[in-house]
Amino acid sequence: MSASQAIAPHSTASDQPASEPEGYRYHLLRTATARFQRNIPALSRDELAEAQRQAQRSFALEEQVLNSAEARAVLIPDTQLLQRSYQAVKQRYDSQHELEADLERNGLDSRQLRQALRRELIFDTVMQRVGARHAPITDADERLFYELHRERFDTPETRSARHILITINDDYPENRRAVARARIEAIGERLRAQANDPAALLDAFIDEARKGSECPTAMEGGQLGTLSPGQLYPALDAALFELETSQLSGVLESELGFHLLLCEAIHPAKTLPFEQVRARIHQALEQRRRKERQRQWLASLTA
Repeated sequence: MSASQAIAPHSTASDQPASEPEGYRYHLLRTATARFQRNIPALSRDELAEAQRQAQRSFALEEQVLNSAEARAVLIPDTQLLQRSYQAVKQRYDSQHELEADLERNGLDSRQLRQALRRELIFDTVMQRVGARHAPITDADERLFYELHRERFDTPETRSARHILITINDDYPENRRAVARARIEAIGERLRAQANDPAALLDAFIDEARKGSECPTAMEGGQLGTLSPGQLYPALDAALFELETSQLSGVLESELGFHLLLCEAIHPAKTLPFEQVRARIHQALEQRRRKERQRQWLASLTA
């Protein structure tokens, strides 16, 4: 669905001043759709004022960059790159006619859209080139970041678990609350008979899950996988992280029904080693330095 579908059929673009600079209207439309999810004619007076303020800032920044020496070295001809950008906009519409009608409602036409997209591509190319001129990231930089931010690489305790579910549903006699409770308790009694033998308990749990659990995980013996805190319903989550390895829970209740949990393994909290997170650190530092270099360059344009 295009943004134009949110506009009243006979709405028209907000008054466009004759002195409005070429390219500004695209910034206004881009801001309106990004900030308010509406085209320009659908904005309230206050929304339009806010969109205009943001558009003026982004247009001024674009003008500043496009007037730089770096921008003069960038050429974006009407080739595949520009065509891809245009097609990315066009594909949001059912037809070329719908696109052109929407542009007209917003005070634009296809020529102006292509020109705005060309400006946008030049801006992005310049900023990418400028950002790429950042200082190189060294091994020492990466290791220092790791030592200063070790808490970012901490992983919480996790647990491998299985469960058996008996749902509560008054539409079925076997799933009425009292009957469902009796069924899950009977399964629990059979499993507790194996409680002193972890291997036997696991085998029995898998068998009971396959035969009687009403969860899709029954096919995998009730396997839930490795879980972090907060992934299960609150009652189940609290119970799981109190269990020991190879310990069976009591009957638990959630919105789905009654459960039994088996904690298969406990994986202690740990800090990921440097080599495992090195690529992530490098990426974070590179992104930071790229932005710093871009900010410095932009500041130099007005110095």
